[in-house]
Amino acid sequence: MADHVRGKRSAVTCQYKCANACIGPECNQSGNEHFRDVASAAMSRRALLGLGAAAAVTVAVGGLRSGAPVSAAGAVGSGAAFGVSTPPQLPFSAIAPVANTVDRFTVPTGYAWKPIIRWGDPLFSSAPAFDFDNQTAQAQVQQFGYNCDYLDIIADNGGKTGVLVNNHEYVNPNIMFEPTTDAAELERRGEIYKMAQGFAVVEIERKRKRTPWSYVVDGRRNRRLTVESEFAMTGPAAGSDLLKTDADPTGRLVKGTLGNCAGGTTPWGTILSGEENFNGYFAWAADTDGQKRYQSSASTSTSTGWPAYDERFNAHNPDYVNEPNRFGWIVEIDPEDPTSTPRKHTAMGRMKHEGANVIVGEDGRVVAYMGDDERNDYLYKFVSKNRFLPGSSKKTRAKNMTLLEEGDLYVAKFTGDSPAAEITGTGAMPADGAFDGSGEWLPLTQNGVSVVSGMTTEEVLVYTRLAADKVGATMMDRPEDVEPNPKTGKVYVALTNNSRRGSTSTVDEANPITGNRYGHVVELTETAGQSGTTFGWSILLLCGDPESVDYAYFAGFPKDQVSPISCPDNVAFDSKGNLWISTDGAPSTIGRNDGLFLVPLEGSERGHVQQFLSVPVDAETCGPVIHDQEGMVFVAVQHPGEDGTVAAPTSYFPDFGSADPGDFGSGPRPSVVQVYRD
Repeated sequence: MADHVRGKRSAVTCQYKCANACIGPECNQSGNEHFRDVASAAMSRRALLGLGAAAAVTVAVGGLRSGAPVSAAGAVGSGAAFGVSTPPQLPFSAIAPVANTVDRFTVPTGYAWKPIIRWGDPLFSSAPAFDFDNQTAQAQVQQFGYNCDYLDIIADNGGKTGVLVNNHEYVNPNIMFEPTTDAAELERRGEIYKMAQGFAVVEIERKRKRTPWSYVVDGRRNRRLTVESEFAMTGPAAGSDLLKTDADPTGRLVKGTLGNCAGGTTPWGTILSGEENFNGYFAWAADTDGQKRYQSSASTSTSTGWPAYDERFNAHNPDYVNEPNRFGWIVEIDPEDPTSTPRKHTAMGRMKHEGANVIVGEDGRVVAYMGDDERNDYLYKFVSKNRFLPGSSKKTRAKNMTLLEEGDLYVAKFTGDSPAAEITGTGAMPADGAFDGSGEWLPLTQNGVSVVSGMTTEEVLVYTRLAADKVGATMMDRPEDVEPNPKTGKVYVALTNNSRRGSTSTVDEANPITGNRYGHVVELTETAGQSGTTFGWSILLLCGDPESVDYAYFAGFPKDQVSPISCPDNVAFDSKGNLWISTDGAPSTIGRNDGLFLVPLEGSERGHVQQFLSVPVDAETCGPVIHDQEGMVFVAVQHPGEDGTVAAPTSYFPDFGSADPGDFGSGPRPSVVQVYRD
């Protein structure tokens, strides 16, 4: 993979996280239109976005910037202004970018950091202390898992207790174990890998508000969900023949969850997780249209080794040919009830879900936004059939927990408003001064029934990519996290990169860069309500280091005053509606460690990218949680030191040589970190 990772950090990531997806042909061979083909100037940019001639607002952001304010009047895509500033509880001076050779967790002056929990920390008193040299599956199932991704910190009433919920996306065998070819040892390790993935729910506590958290061993809500845990299928495809296997002839009970990447927390307090790169866990033929759309070529082995001894991961076996169909869903878990059965929602479609984020629409229905994280795949949304019920009673919560089981599924079709000749692939702005346009949500199901010609409802939901191909959705540059802003309802789409755009596809107005190594962020404005079917859009950021990337664009903010940013991955919002972006891939694109960045969205500071923290060497910044009113920020640090080995580690995060009980100072451990005022 070394010759194929120009837009990503490491060949190791490609192997273990997404099964070398970029080395083969693209899964999307549909020939769907790009914006170049459908560009239209039927509506003016200002009319389609519903923009007024808002007066410029001058807002100081935490004292980070001096000099004359920049007018917001020309800010593309801005809606009703709301007062934003870096909240007083989070004032900071942007850190300098950190070289990709530095093994350090870096925070601004005036802040400190420490882990809340690390790979291998015991959740239960019956679990042994972490022992790197003697890890077992029996120990790992009772310990915090590997490669933490989506994260939330949910405080109870009173603010001194709460719960931490975290995804564990995949494992890095090269820094967990010494090399071996012994079949029995590989199987033993494979069982550890099963127990290291999935979810962790962990109770947390502290002495008073605004102070760091500690996790609680034997907490009432402590729980691990793994590749062996039972999940229930819901929605129209539950029980479908497409989901049945020899072990589950009902097609309704699935063992395990895989590739859990980003997610979201619902208004009723449950956690959503996206099953992303599930395809890499299976050996399968990829000899049907449905299979090829998720796995472009046949495979016989995986990095985990499971197909060699566990028949359900060998989809060449006719008894388990449908096993891959049981993954790629949005999973919902209840962190308050450790005895509850988590669910996979078929009504929300099957794809390489980065995650799902829910907002309550104007009509009371809930809307979930989702990205399909692969080159030239699509942006989706789900609108529930039933309406959200306010209140916190058990009966009300139970009713709300059914909202994602029925509803309408849509995929996005974008239209640019500039002539195709003005979209050159260089990042040069079109004549109207913005990459923007209008869009339509194309229905795949309505009233729970397929509206895609030639496909049944079950087929639409199990082979959602094929359905989206058929209706003419717009190919995008790897849609990762997609989240609505809770203050404005605007939706922000992180498009992490697509270094092969231009070699196998054409540029277009929403993906305007040939060989897009650095990624970009799209701001989407629903023009018919949150559950409606029309929207306007504009590009908020064209990422890159402005010192070396001529086309880098920061919503019109002066390029010489921003932090360089590359490969946007996850997004979050603070209490004022400011955008925060975590990155995945900066080491190999701009030569800097990945980090977390603040981006104001309104007023004179709109587009002023400022780096808040940097993670250690080889690591990815995941799951940002911004509790600005408490002066705290949380991130999951995934795969630190991924390019190393057990014999020659490249990172020692987070214990950095410590020999204290429970520490492991001789190599890296994925961890959840809290940053707080010092």
